[in-house]
Amino acid sequence: MNFLQAIKMALKSILSNKLRSLLTMLGIIIGVTAVIALVALGQGATKSVTEQVQSLGTNLLTVNIVGRGSTNALKATDAAAMTDKVEGIKYLAPTTTSSTSVKYGTNSVDVSVIGTNADYAPVREYEVASGRFLAQIDLDVYQKVAVIGSTTATDLFGFADPLGEYILIQGTRYKVVGVLASKGSSTTGSNDEVVMIPETSAERLFKTKGVRTIYVQVETTEQIDAVVAGLEKELASHFRGNTNSYRVFNQSDALDTLSSVSDTLTLALAGIAGISLLVGGIGIMNIMLVSVTERTREIGIRKAIGAKRRDILMQFLIESMVLSGLGGLLGIAIGVGAAQGASKALDMEIVYSIDVIVIAFAFSVAIGVLFGMFPANKAAKLKPIEALRFE
Repeated sequence: MNFLQAIKMALKSILSNKLRSLLTMLGIIIGVTAVIALVALGQGATKSVTEQVQSLGTNLLTVNIVGRGSTNALKATDAAAMTDKVEGIKYLAPTTTSSTSVKYGTNSVDVSVIGTNADYAPVREYEVASGRFLAQIDLDVYQKVAVIGSTTATDLFGFADPLGEYILIQGTRYKVVGVLASKGSSTTGSNDEVVMIPETSAERLFKTKGVRTIYVQVETTEQIDAVVAGLEKELASHFRGNTNSYRVFNQSDALDTLSSVSDTLTLALAGIAGISLLVGGIGIMNIMLVSVTERTREIGIRKAIGAKRRDILMQFLIESMVLSGLGGLLGIAIGVGAAQGASKALDMEIVYSIDVIVIAFAFSVAIGVLFGMFPANKAAKLKPIEALRFE
């Protein structure tokens, strides 16, 4: 008996018991569906977060000053001086941030007010849609000027031109000199609901001393380690060796950690879903054992007219493989559909992995071979006389 003939016989046997065959394949279908859908959603979520992290720049460093009191403060001038002391720094933006309400006329919105310098725009990849950004002279003479985000501009001014108008921040008037282009949202929230003012003015306005966050853009990714070492040396000197007063956060390290977590999560999801495939394999084995029992006389007749042991073994093994293979194909189709449905319902991005789809299908077929081997071997070992006597 050739391979094609064995497949035809297997399909005929499966189609003769459609409901039982469908129930047999159910475990495989659920397993493959779960693997494809969960991995697609997991990789989609990972891609979305990774893109948000990468949008900040892989050569970006963030220095956080922790602790309270004047002894744990870092003056903006001391922070800015690090540009000359540490080689490899392209931009450096000392920053203070406060959440407060901003008013214009009868309109009022709650936004993040950021006190910073001229380097903040290139470091954080902001672009000015109209007007200008902050300049060093604004910091030097404590200018009360503001650059506002696109959403803030719409909320306060509607369709009117904000340039030259005055807004109130905690009762102090600030002249709008620029409007930022829309940047969207990131892991830290909306980037368009902001108001940026000179850092020196922010210290006076909010009565704060020193900056708490410093954004540093390195000239090249190869210089990141050297710049980190230089920053830590300067910070250790400023805080007299108290390393608990600051943290230097490397964006590249965050991406590496995220990639590692993503791989682990994907493997875990695939492993959990793979359990369904094993359960499906047990279901196939049980049904195939029932099938062997039902067709014992058929096996006896086939052996009596010359069928060899390998012919019987091939027949039942291929039948098991066809069951698991069809289950795998149905699982792939349902898994893709389920991922699309979940993507629309949850408003999530999905990423299909051809490798995962191929592996899931191959694994489903392998399950059929593995769990079909025992029933097929049992059928092949039946003696013709005993099989013909079976009632």
